[in-house]
Amino acid sequence: MILVWRSHWILVAIFTALSLLVEVPYLSAVLFKIGQGGWVPLVIAAAFLIIMYVWHYGTVKRYEFEMHSKVSMAWILGLGPSLGLVRVPGIGFVYTELASGVPHIFSHFITNLPAIHSVVVFVCVKYLPVYTVPVEERFLVKRIGPKNFHMFRCVARYGYKDLHKKDDDFEKMLFDSLSLFVRLESMMEGYSDSDEYSLFGQHMKKSIDLTSTENGNENTFYSNVDLSYASSYDLIQPAQSQGSSLVRTSGQTSQTTGDELEFLNRCKEAGVVHILGNTIVRARRESGFAKKIAVDYIYAFLRRICRENSVMFNVPHESLLNVGQIFYI
Repeated sequence: MILVWRSHWILVAIFTALSLLVEVPYLSAVLFKIGQGGWVPLVIAAAFLIIMYVWHYGTVKRYEFEMHSKVSMAWILGLGPSLGLVRVPGIGFVYTELASGVPHIFSHFITNLPAIHSVVVFVCVKYLPVYTVPVEERFLVKRIGPKNFHMFRCVARYGYKDLHKKDDDFEKMLFDSLSLFVRLESMMEGYSDSDEYSLFGQHMKKSIDLTSTENGNENTFYSNVDLSYASSYDLIQPAQSQGSSLVRTSGQTSQTTGDELEFLNRCKEAGVVHILGNTIVRARRESGFAKKIAVDYIYAFLRRICRENSVMFNVPHESLLNVGQIFYI
């Protein structure tokens, strides 16, 4: 109520008092009648508590493993534009839970396979504590590494009432957001601070959605918005240029953008593959009996019955590739 709804603390206190007014009598009645069957609701509550705790424990440990083992950008840059592999035509959507950095599952993938797609997009699906996220603000895109690496990151955001199971055009929406990002990025570079013109940040709030700091470098996410916001003449104002700077002409910028968009379209026609990372959590051999039961059986069962992104976004089986790795806790 305080963090999401931003309700006043007095209202929260009143709601808590009314809830306790109902819950305390029920709990006391159960405690006084354990021998007459009061133990049944306590056992049911304990079972649900154990399930929620095991799920939370396993999910947190798996996320911490992915956070601590993510690949550094220095390692990616050291591989070169080809990533030390054969870049085959096509687009590879790599699904990950990390909103920053390169996931360890990607290094596991390129270490064991000799080829990777010409365009790689890391897709992260996040659920926000809001009712809904407008479609035009759903996707945030940024580039990873230099342009010749052709690597991007896309964060797909959903509210708790968004029915993404009906996103039959999820793949198309991803590609459209990627193409829009290339145009916006080219526009920003054409009128950057080092050139003759600069863009006022207060007017760009509709096209710049989020700025994050990663490895000491600022990376800007661009949301899927109308280009008219960024191309308006009122957004561009003359700026003081210091020293000798190279001014990029609009013709060169548009030509470079056209080449990259054409390259993306060719890769899309060559084929799209959805790569899902599957980190399997297992208890160590020296772990206790209770931990082995909780991790190896209860959490593993909950993971098996949990819906995957491939089901939620209607990914066809012929375009799906699962990459697994085992993590011991």
